[in-house]
Amino acid sequence: MKIIVDAMGGDNAPGAIVQGALEANRTHGLEILLVGRTEEVLRAVEACGEKSLPAGVEIKGATEVVEIADDPATAFKMKKDSSLTVGLNLLKEGAGDAFVSAGSTGALLAGATLVTKRIRGIRRAAMGPSIPVLGGQAILCDCGANAECTPEYLLQFAYLGSFYAQRVCGVERPRVGLLNIGAEAEKGDNLRHETYPLLQTAAEQGQLNFIGNVEANDVMLGKADVVVTDGFTGNILLKGLEGTAKFLLKELKGVFLASTRGKLAAGMVKGDLEQMKKLLDPSEVGGTPFLGISKPVIKAHGGSDARAITNAVLRAAEYAQSGFIDDIAANIDHMRVQGEA
Repeated sequence: MKIIVDAMGGDNAPGAIVQGALEANRTHGLEILLVGRTEEVLRAVEACGEKSLPAGVEIKGATEVVEIADDPATAFKMKKDSSLTVGLNLLKEGAGDAFVSAGSTGALLAGATLVTKRIRGIRRAAMGPSIPVLGGQAILCDCGANAECTPEYLLQFAYLGSFYAQRVCGVERPRVGLLNIGAEAEKGDNLRHETYPLLQTAAEQGQLNFIGNVEANDVMLGKADVVVTDGFTGNILLKGLEGTAKFLLKELKGVFLASTRGKLAAGMVKGDLEQMKKLLDPSEVGGTPFLGISKPVIKAHGGSDARAITNAVLRAAEYAQSGFIDDIAANIDHMRVQGEA
């Protein structure tokens, strides 16, 4: 299994990117193809204590970098020798099994769509992060790739999320919920009204385990394994969750440090608090897949540290081995709506 890694993407590139990729190679035996400015990548390798490239690690030179200020829609075209563009082309050509980047989300999505292409029949690729919920995790699909959606997009997001939950997360029969402002079928806007019967029909045909509408509080209580929504609403839910997690952790820290009794209590539950912090830490997830792209592409957080990159590489390997893309291609006929543009 060979994972192509954009060594120049992200706030902490190339140091943290290279360190995380090397750790994935060392601890899990994954082959790594680092793409970026060769001299800078080699210096980052040396900074990790390696005098030469470890076995199973290669470098592919790329002289340019897609910067955060670049236009996401055209950056990968304008900078044809960027680490992002070169990496995606290597993936398309079969030089690796998956691609990981912590660079510009918009440029990566545009590049993945136009270079590696969507699975035939998929209208739009979606971002499907795993979010922590009571009792485990849920797949949120979409979380920002598509601000405006049609009912067919949401139907396809439901299939994408469901197959991903099955194949990668090991959920045997994922419960699919439509994010809405109420549990009743008549709640919501026109998009939700038109999507609901499509998901209901898919459930009646045995294609999806659709459980109806779910509200945001239902999501956090673990009532669905796959949460289907447009990218605008999904991004608000995701950012709200991230902000709430940071708020709670800071408040808890303040409570424990406010008194001697609190400090003693903190010492007694330190292990439990570390587990809670780990549950809410995006670095533990590593990256978000672009579901619907014909080859595995993983977007790591722009501020990823080495641990986050290691986990993103591991997630990319799981994704590549899962058979998810073949499942989608085999079931695409169920995912179309007659008359949709």
